[in-house]
Amino acid sequence: MPLWKNYHLAQSVDDALQALSRTPRAASLIAGGTDLLLDLQQGRHPAVDTLVDITVVPELTCLEVRGENLFVGAAVPLSRIVANHSVQEHAQALVDACNLIGGPQVRNSATLGGNVAHALPAADGTIALLALKAVAEIASLDGQCLMDLQELFIGPGRSALDPRREVLLGFHLPLHGVGDASAFKRVMRPQGVALPILNMAIWVKRRGDVIADIRLALGPAGPRPLRARAVEKTMAGRPLNKNTIDIALKALLAETSFRSSPYRASADYRRHLSATLLEETLQEAWKRAA
Repeated sequence: MPLWKNYHLAQSVDDALQALSRTPRAASLIAGGTDLLLDLQQGRHPAVDTLVDITVVPELTCLEVRGENLFVGAAVPLSRIVANHSVQEHAQALVDACNLIGGPQVRNSATLGGNVAHALPAADGTIALLALKAVAEIASLDGQCLMDLQELFIGPGRSALDPRREVLLGFHLPLHGVGDASAFKRVMRPQGVALPILNMAIWVKRRGDVIADIRLALGPAGPRPLRARAVEKTMAGRPLNKNTIDIALKALLAETSFRSSPYRASADYRRHLSATLLEETLQEAWKRAA
């Protein structure tokens, strides 16, 4: 049985939206397809009538500085993000994360928008974007709007995007200033399990020896990607030292809800790893911000 019947190469955002809306049966957007095609082949996604390819839509393949923000189109391949000088300058955590997803062949095809739209609690690109305070831009037949990234997630694998009426255009990330930097780290099993045991991204604003401001995201620590706001409030205004890290870890463990996975790790092991990951990720971002 074929996994899809019809294929439409969209030339514009409106073309893609029209193709989605006029299809009488199930339709799906496709760009890199590294998640979607596997899910279709392995029966984790119902067969679709029409695939709408968005890989040549200019608005979705744009990667540029726009005023006070860096815009990353949803259909930009991960390898292009990693190699881009503006991303390297303003969003180091995103470079770290994208450079760890799959192998070179996957990164040449996989897109940041697909990583986010898959709505997994520990998607590497998603966690980096959360710490970088990304805002998603979404288009529908009614127009375009901006949405806080966390509002896109309902639960594991469940996105708030309407697959028949909405297209994720891309992400707006604020440019960094003096003393700003970010980092991303993760812990994986070596046996080929695609999702991390635990990952974390941190953006920090450094003023001398003081953490002037901080954003921290991690996963999987609940049904949705987590922005650890209680931890951020605990750390802001403190000097970076062992006492601050200990206080932050206590707040982190109180804010998270780790669960055991038969394929990846137990909840206790994740709690244990969170201490190491917090210190290593924070120190990397701190060093970059010097």
